[in-house]
Formats: sequence, structure tokens, C-alpha cells
Amino acid sequence: MYQKLIKLFLTISIIIGCVPASSSAETHPAPTITTSSQAGTANWLGNTVFYEIFVRSFYDSDGNGVGDFNGITAKLDYLNDGDPQTKTDLGITGIWLMPIFPSPSYHGYDVTDYYGVNPQYGTMDDFKRLVEEAHKRDIHVVIDMVLNHTSDQHPWFKEAKKDINSPYRDWYIWSETNPGYKGPWSQDVWHPSLTGYYYGIFEAFMPDLNYTNPEVTAEIQKIYSFWLNDVGVDGFRLDAAKHLIEENAIQQNTNATHEWYQNMYPAYKEMKPDSMTVGELFGDNISVASRYVIKKEFDLVFNFQLSSTILQAAQTGRGKNVTRVLETSNAFLPEYQYAPFLTNHDQNRVMSQLQNDTHKAKIAAAMMLTAPGTPFIYYGEEIGMTGAKPDENIRRPLQWSSDTNAGFTTGQPWRTPDSNFKEVNVAGQINDPDSLLSLYRDLVQLRGAHSSLRTGDYIVLDCNNPAVYAVLRHDDSETTLVLINLDDTPISDYILSGKGIEMADLAYSASALYGDAQVQGPVVKRGGFEDYHPVDVLSPYSIHIIKLEP
Repeated sequence: MYQKLIKLFLTISIIIGCVPASSSAETHPAPTITTSSQAGTANWLGNTVFYEIFVRSFYDSDGNGVGDFNGITAKLDYLNDGDPQTKTDLGITGIWLMPIFPSPSYHGYDVTDYYGVNPQYGTMDDFKRLVEEAHKRDIHVVIDMVLNHTSDQHPWFKEAKKDINSPYRDWYIWSETNPGYKGPWSQDVWHPSLTGYYYGIFEAFMPDLNYTNPEVTAEIQKIYSFWLNDVGVDGFRLDAAKHLIEENAIQQNTNATHEWYQNMYPAYKEMKPDSMTVGELFGDNISVASRYVIKKEFDLVFNFQLSSTILQAAQTGRGKNVTRVLETSNAFLPEYQYAPFLTNHDQNRVMSQLQNDTHKAKIAAAMMLTAPGTPFIYYGEEIGMTGAKPDENIRRPLQWSSDTNAGFTTGQPWRTPDSNFKEVNVAGQINDPDSLLSLYRDLVQLRGAHSSLRTGDYIVLDCNNPAVYAVLRHDDSETTLVLINLDDTPISDYILSGKGIEMADLAYSASALYGDAQVQGPVVKRGGFEDYHPVDVLSPYSIHIIKLEP
């Protein structure tokens, strides 16, 4: 691949110590998981674009004000109608559902039954039908798996707290006295009860499971098998993945945590070889997160560093940091086993961060959807929904139309839609070629149609203007140029150059895959080109995707 020397250097850096080592404190060994076959590979990931859905807020099929499984099934054609000849759907090929388990909370991250579904969302048969209909459209289904903790209302914990001799007592973490240390963000992690202090890194109502207990690990294996084989999902998004096993006051990315995932990886691959996991490692840069992939613990990790950098570039009009983060990401994970995204259910929405500037939202989306890896889109992001903390406002109902309750429900919605739903909705954008929704649809479909944009090398071009984002995506079948003006003014005084590119030494023709400007190709000599000016004038915030052919 391009820039092999850089990648080799950074790979060596991992080995000799660029990735911080976990604490040398005494560890609690993770239980061994025995398997008899080699781990499989989720080869479909590189060709997938995911869409994150909060079931409660997507679409309500029965008028009770709460989104449900049947509502998602009814709207699958919006995501992908299963017909590659049509161009009206988004072209989504994977969905990630936030927690669907029974839970006392609206968000579902405190689970009371790992083998059931939230009755507010429908029945298990409804969910299985959703999976079946999604698979008919070549959409993979991934569910949120909350491994780190349960609800304090889970029968396991209720028994453990009530009776110190309960067989479930050691499924959680207990101390007779308060050990006294705080959590990673200075929060209380030891919570009092009548039978002792228990550990919960997030909240008192979310007690952590004890993964030094082999019985807990064995139960999780059963849960994985149930969802992968009995229900038929394609994998899991692992919530709070880095907090799984604590080593006293060290509460994230511990050696014991890595060891547990290394043991679980071949176990779930044996259950279903093409299943996948994607880890949430909030706050970690790619050098730290990459260990989970390099050591075969997860198939993907979310690229939080890239997320914030893309939004910063859209805000400032300077894209150098985006290319730098992507080059570093590709050096640590040369097979692109990371997930680009802009925001998710825990972060203020894109449009709120970008002050409702649709132009900036478009260029952010373009950088994300033309990047290597497996992109994830947060529901409503494609139409420019707004939302800022508290979390309920980031997770409002999807705005389908300007009708009552944004077309989400015929009843009283669980959360009132944003006041801008009459102007910002799917129906108002779906037939507008200049809308944000049309941009998302065009770019997702373009990515699906061109292998270079999915899995091709990522090659940064030199440019004399810092407001120009210019990269090549190149594989054995094609070369594609991504060219974006990040500024609010037209740019004509720019030139591109590149060296060490696997392109034939001759003149290339150019054709516009996206963008309506006249384009021209470069003249390549000795594996490179200079003074390349593909578009005479780059309009403000313009996006050009150009196919180069010899």
C-alpha cells in the first residue's frame, strides 16, 4: 500500500512502546475460554455503511408514542429497498440498534434480561421479523451489547445484594468497606448497600459484573450464542468496552480486560464465523484503541479522534489535521478496521455543533463518507436534526415530515420533536437534489458503487492552499480523487501534486462522479504528478469526486 515506509515505522513504534502499556500492578486473570476452531472474519465490514438507530425514536407503528421494531421494519425501504437499480433509498447496508433489552430506563443501558426484548418495542417475533426483512435487503443487524454492567433491578443483582451467600454474589464486585478511590472522571464508583459496598463505574443503578468469575464469562457466552444463532443478529456494538475488568484503582484498558476479549474473540467467531464486534473506547486515540484490533479482540473500533477532527475541520476550514489523523489511523490499522463517524447518541448533534450551517455539515459528511473504514451515521444526521445535552434532546424522534409530531407517531410522542421539524424533515428533503439528505444518499450510494472509496489506499496529495482537502483513493481497479473546498470563498489559486503513486506514466482523463464542474486529469510521470489543477474554480464548500482513468 501507499506510504509503506510510514506504516512500517509506526507499526514498529507500536512494538517498541508508542502504545502505552497497561499498569504493571497485580492483575486478576481473565477466565480462559476454550474453542476448537480458528476465528472467522467479517469480510463484509469493509463494504458496509452503518446507520445507528434508537428504536424508541425511529418510527412508531402502533400510535403509543414509542418507536418499535415494526416501525423500523416499515421504514427499511428508506434505508435500503433491496433493489440496486433504484436510487431513492440511502443505500445503508448495516444498522446498529441501541439497547433493545428489557430495562427500567428509557435508554436501555441498564439491562434486566439479556435474553428478552423491551416490551415497549414489541415482541421477540417482531424483532426476528425485522432481522429477516433487513437481511432480505442485504442489511446486517448489530445490537448494542451492554457487557460491563447490569441494572440494579436485574434478578442477578437483586439476589446478590439481598444475600451474601447467594450464588450470584460473586457475579458482582463487593467490598465490606469503601476502598476510597474514585473513577476515571472523579466520580464515586463504590456504592453502599445493607450488605456491603458494590462497584459500579457509571451509576449506582448500574452495578459492574465481575468478569474474574468464570461463571459470568460462561453466561455471556450463552448470551452471545443466543443472539447470534437463535435470533440471527450479525454482531454486537460493545458498550463501555474498555472498563470491563478493573485492576484495583486502574479502571480502563487493563491487561485483564484485553485478555478477556482475546479469549472471547475466537469463541464468538466459532459460534458464527462472519459475526463482528465494534468496540466503544470513548476518549482513547487510535494508537490506544488499535490494540483491541491488533490483538484480535474486536473487528472494529470507533475512531473518536477522527470524529472530533472532522468537525473541527468543517468549523475552521482547514483539513490538514483530518489527513494527519487518517494517515496515523491507517498506519496503526492498515486494514482500515476502524469506524469513522461524526457524532453518536452521547454527543451533541452535528448541526448543533456547526451552528446549523448546512454547508459545513455537508463537507463534514463528505470527509467522513469518503474516508477508509466502516462509516456509521447517527439517525437524523442525514437531514440535519439538531440536539444538545441533556441526552434526551440528542435522541428525539426522527423527523419524517412536517405533519403532527413530525410524522413519527399518531399518538403522544415519548419526547416532543424538535421545534424545527416543520422545516427539517425527510419528506421535505428527499426529492430536493441540493438537500443534506440527497448528499448523504448520493455519497453512500457512490461509496457502494466504487471499491476505491471503500477499501482503496488513502493517499494525501500536496496542495498549496490549506482550505483544499485533496486525497486519492486507489485500488487495482480504479483511482478516485476527492476534492473539497472547506472555505466559504471560491478558490482558483491551488495546485495538487503527488508522488509514489501506483499509476501508469501517461495522461489521465477525468470524469465527475459527484459535482457538476468541468474536470481534467493529471499527467503522471515516474509515479507522480505536479501542477495538477482538476477544476478551474472550486466554489465555496464545493465537493468533487472525480474518477481518473488512463
